[in-house]
Amino acid sequence: MGSKSADAPNDETKTNQLKTKRRRQPLSSRPDELSASSSQDAAPTTPRRVKKRRWGQEKGEGSGGGSERRNDGLVDIPTYKPKTSHKIEEAAGDYVQPDQNDREAAIRSIKQQGLDIEAFCLCCGTTDIETPHPLFRGGLCQRCKDNFTETLFHYDEDGYQSYCTICCYGMEVIMCGNDSCCRSFCLNCLDILVDPGTFDSLKETDPWICYLCQPLAAHGALKPRKDWSVRVQEFFANNSDMEFEPHRVYPSIPANRRRPLRVLSLFDGIGTGYLVLKDLGFKVDKYFASEICEDSLAVTRINHETRITHVDDVRFITKEQLTKWGPFDLLIGGSPCNDLSIVNPYRKGIYEGSGRLFFEYYRILHLLKPREDDPRPFFWMFENVVWMNRHDKLNIFLFIVCNKLMADAVKVSPAHRARYFWGNIPGMNRPMTPSQKDKLNLQQCLETGREARFTKVKTITTQPNSLKQGKVPICPVIENGKDDNLWITEIETIFGFPKHYTDVRNMNRKERQKVLGKSWSVPVIRHLFAPLKDYFACEEMNSSSASSSPPDGSH
Repeated sequence: MGSKSADAPNDETKTNQLKTKRRRQPLSSRPDELSASSSQDAAPTTPRRVKKRRWGQEKGEGSGGGSERRNDGLVDIPTYKPKTSHKIEEAAGDYVQPDQNDREAAIRSIKQQGLDIEAFCLCCGTTDIETPHPLFRGGLCQRCKDNFTETLFHYDEDGYQSYCTICCYGMEVIMCGNDSCCRSFCLNCLDILVDPGTFDSLKETDPWICYLCQPLAAHGALKPRKDWSVRVQEFFANNSDMEFEPHRVYPSIPANRRRPLRVLSLFDGIGTGYLVLKDLGFKVDKYFASEICEDSLAVTRINHETRITHVDDVRFITKEQLTKWGPFDLLIGGSPCNDLSIVNPYRKGIYEGSGRLFFEYYRILHLLKPREDDPRPFFWMFENVVWMNRHDKLNIFLFIVCNKLMADAVKVSPAHRARYFWGNIPGMNRPMTPSQKDKLNLQQCLETGREARFTKVKTITTQPNSLKQGKVPICPVIENGKDDNLWITEIETIFGFPKHYTDVRNMNRKERQKVLGKSWSVPVIRHLFAPLKDYFACEEMNSSSASSSPPDGSH
């Protein structure tokens, strides 16, 4: 098959896109054999144009047929849309795709004998049901529920779901043709639940509008729930043994009614929130940021130019200003941790020094929260260090009135970085698993000719000595047989930033590490922000662009 550069122009007319994706998982838990069939078993019936991806996988496009589909004005029909995706599937963790023959037999019995589909797992066909499927009539067993929870909000570089909306697995998927919808449906689910041959027939329908975007109706055994937009959010709500009342649950917004995000970021740092939102493909209407560090301000101004509006010191932001700037859909921030972290022997606690800035976040949160009779979705997220004393932690709980989530960047990057997050973004407490673009070991982040001594490194702070590893501190890198420390470009990569992101206004190494050491881990924030795709508009992703390219002209 001939290859073509990802930068090459596409001279073809309307086409369906085929691309190869690989699910990443810990090496220690990969099964020896995959239950999914080889990608060679599902060769396309039309010519494909192939483009190389970062991981050496291939994308291609083939003609998709010229038929049109009416939707009675429910959604806007796009002119062009990527249509199908071919995946080489690897199970995440210990989850392996169930035997599709069992599911096929179960669905056949349901259709022929009129059995209640709610008593069967929609993903594998078992009758050992743990919970209802939130999107379609049917259930989920414990294993399929765990996989669904882990992967529903995984998105690929093209902006689409990495895995099937129904089973959260799938070897080959077809994507919804609605510009604002990011859902994918796999060959197995369509051919088993709807009707044999459905997948191939839909490939000839261009654009195809998915079952959750078109008027709700039964399609074989596949029946969307009328209240799916509420159920999917309740499914991910924090329903563990809580001392606090659950957050208000906002139903998902129909794809054609989603609008761009309006964001207020407090203690913004180097613009991690904005970078992640653009990386996820969100349309950002406005992004107001409060930050007082001149070096951090320089980083965001150089990388994002005028797309971020910088405002006053958080202590001086008034209700009148918020009314003028707003309304806002998302409030994010993490107040300085110096006086909260038990690592600091001179810490002053939450009521003194910089610790008091938590109450500025709390003040603005309550000024921005919509009234109970306002249906407008409003989300917020607050972050701080794990290592604070019990008294300060309890005070944050009592003011914010919700439980915390502990997320450690080591699960999605080569560095430990445990942080507490509080907030009402749906699915915050779902398992954190790496995406295709995440670099999981230190060697992947090093420049050419340099060798990593360790797979993972400890938390990188603002201090240079945090780069040394082990009880007897040693450098984490070997170059030309000699010990060496991490370069700043390598630290940027570890955090998930583009190389040279902090290379502005002649900042030296120490100054650049200082702003990085106070920042968020990009893949962690990407994980937390991903569920917002059910509420806010996204850009139509250019299939030839790779997310590895710096957004908005970043260095």
